[in-house]
Amino acid sequence: MFGKSNIFLIGPMGSGKTAVGKQLAKLLRAQFLDSDAEIVRRTGADINFIFEKEGEAGFRLRERDALEELTRHDNIVLATGGGAVMTPANRVALRERGTVVYLQTTLEQQVQRVRHGQARPLLANADPAIRLAELMAIRQPLYTEIADIVVSTSGRKVHSVAEEIVRKIKEA
Repeated sequence: MFGKSNIFLIGPMGSGKTAVGKQLAKLLRAQFLDSDAEIVRRTGADINFIFEKEGEAGFRLRERDALEELTRHDNIVLATGGGAVMTPANRVALRERGTVVYLQTTLEQQVQRVRHGQARPLLANADPAIRLAELMAIRQPLYTEIADIVVSTSGRKVHSVAEEIVRKIKEA
């Protein structure tokens, strides 16, 4: 699509970026990468620990550095963190270096999917529904701004979402 071999998945936490990304990579015979997993690999620390020691600002710097490098790979499917779009440099790198797919989901679906997750520092000590709604109000315009393709994941199986993405890429 658009002469770009990379697919970058964006969207809120709980939208299915990692699960869909793994399936999509299989369908496209591409390498799957996850920016959060890469940050953990580089630091040897989990996301919660990074947030605790460096705050969100420190994490976003690490995320920016990881995305700057990861988006330069070829033939990849990359799952980004939900807040990756908050950094202008990330939005530019994603738009310029690949096809950006926004995985949309409902607030109810997000709450259901993240309720048991431990690695969600932005949900610590907060009502998940309220916090997720606040984050979406800020981030949704940024997701929409850079998306080449928008696909809903609410109430859907991972495989069907991945197949829809492949179909939309081929149609473009």
